[in-house]
Amino acid sequence: MLDTHVVKRRSRFTVDVALQLDAGAACGVFGASGAGKSTVLACIAGADTPDDGHVRLDELTLFPPPLPLHQRPIGYLTQDASLFPHLDVAQNVRFGLTNGAAETSADWVTELREKLQIDSIWHQPASEISGGPARRVALARMLARKPRLVLLDEPFTGLDRHLVRELLGTLREWHAQLGFGLLVVDHDVEVIERICPRTLVLEDGRVVQSGTWDELRAQPATTLLAALLAPL
Repeated sequence: MLDTHVVKRRSRFTVDVALQLDAGAACGVFGASGAGKSTVLACIAGADTPDDGHVRLDELTLFPPPLPLHQRPIGYLTQDASLFPHLDVAQNVRFGLTNGAAETSADWVTELREKLQIDSIWHQPASEISGGPARRVALARMLARKPRLVLLDEPFTGLDRHLVRELLGTLREWHAQLGFGLLVVDHDVEVIERICPRTLVLEDGRVVQSGTWDELRAQPATTLLAALLAPL
């Protein structure tokens, strides 16, 4: 279970968000650009440090004090694939697996490379790939360690809509198979709704509403949320 209260001061407002996520559950974090969504995920992942609050995952205290990144059983994927350019695809995917873990994870890594269709570029230098293939490799690398919690911060932005639906379908299968907790940030309602039955809505660093998508559409808490949920 994830239990977190993130307080992070920004120039325009202070992000102050508390949330709990049951083990194996999936929840979206939705709102307009600049609402503080990415800040919340970055503080949970350890890419940013809260000014106050706490972050706990089951028996682990991630903050305070800040737990080193390599000790956090968390997968964190953003718009930037951040592959290691001096390594090939196989080395990127296996990065972070110890020798023992690499051996016991061999079948899982094979499943990742097959379902994410990265077999054809498996030995290609990461510096030579970009776009959709790079996002697939980043997704495989994130899941190779079978994290307890997966954080997605708009990792599918700019990708072909068909590819996004494919990746979300595959991720949904693995979520059910592995039982990791899942928090998803995106500005696109369709992306979050495909994988998260519930969502929190942020405006100016605060949670203004939470619930199922049907509940949000039936009675949006703010005019801004109503506009964001309106069909195109």
